[in-house]
Amino acid sequence: MQPAPTAEAYVEFTGVNKSFDGVTRVVADLDLSVRKGEFLTLLGPSGSGKTTCLMMLAGFETPTSGAIRIDGQSVHQLPPRRRGIGMVFQNYALFPHMTVGANLAFPLEVRGVGPAERRDRVGRALELVRLAGLEGRRPGQLSGGQQQRVAIARALVFEPRLVLMDEPLGALDRRLREELQYEIRRIHQNLDVTMLYVTHDQQEAMVMSDRVAVFRAGRIEQIASPEGLYEEPRRSFVARFIGENNRLRGRVDAVRDELCHVTVAGETVQALQVAQCGPGDATTLSIRPERVSIAPRPGLYTNEYEARVEDVTFLGDHLRVRVTVCGSSDFIVKIPNLVGHGGVLVGDRIRIGWTPTDCRALDADPADAEAAA
Repeated sequence: MQPAPTAEAYVEFTGVNKSFDGVTRVVADLDLSVRKGEFLTLLGPSGSGKTTCLMMLAGFETPTSGAIRIDGQSVHQLPPRRRGIGMVFQNYALFPHMTVGANLAFPLEVRGVGPAERRDRVGRALELVRLAGLEGRRPGQLSGGQQQRVAIARALVFEPRLVLMDEPLGALDRRLREELQYEIRRIHQNLDVTMLYVTHDQQEAMVMSDRVAVFRAGRIEQIASPEGLYEEPRRSFVARFIGENNRLRGRVDAVRDELCHVTVAGETVQALQVAQCGPGDATTLSIRPERVSIAPRPGLYTNEYEARVEDVTFLGDHLRVRVTVCGSSDFIVKIPNLVGHGGVLVGDRIRIGWTPTDCRALDADPADAEAAA
């Protein structure tokens, strides 16, 4: 359950549902509060409802039921142009026949801003995205990264109270995406504007966001800071979707002092209880690869097992070691690439271990059950 809207909320979704066919809800019972000045990312796979939420907030889609408010005011009767929202899309949506300066001046002109102030605001917006001096060029004369910067400048030039970005970096190559992630974050920090950002790329979400709302099938599975989602996932889907993660399917034998004793392929694993579960219940255990140690001192870990090395991949700053352990042949261990880390070769029998608090007993993930079938 998500927190109820509060007095400090700037954007509020309350009990929002959306169905296009009257049967299937692409957004279901959505309660979401966004603080003023916050950078909130809606993260999830394709078809999870995140873009539909953005379109309803912008006014391009109408909720089937529920309420949407901006700064305490219902926006249901407001057309998009009167919501004071800047929009950035994946395809830039620039006017190809206009110069960069004219593209930025257009939203000011339709709002009745005079020529002198238009020039001043266009200049400031281009400086903000580090494109000063390019006013006279046309979009076709710019690189993809430059065009997206122009699109961002156009969304900001009329000083909106809220900026929405829908997969704005999806058409760019990896280097440009990473560069613009930090640029967008810098712009947000400089302007202190409220931003809602939609992506299916977890790295984008982790780099830029104050909080991330993880969507699945029209609902929010969890909303938290990037660190909170990674370190303390509350659901199996979140643990699987955010970062690399080892999952072990098992059955609870006992729960003592917030620790679950779980049988996994004949081994007993102790894990921190997160999901409500009791003896006999199925559970999915979640362990991050970097929290697993190789060749630990005997008795150092409560969870300590023999494993067989199946594959070793060199990834620069670390080694990615795939092992068979506790019935899983796809269990990953990450070793820092440090002098003296020791040789690990395919076929080796090694011992690995991890603490109970680094292992989370979550809800039984259907995806794991299907993979095991």
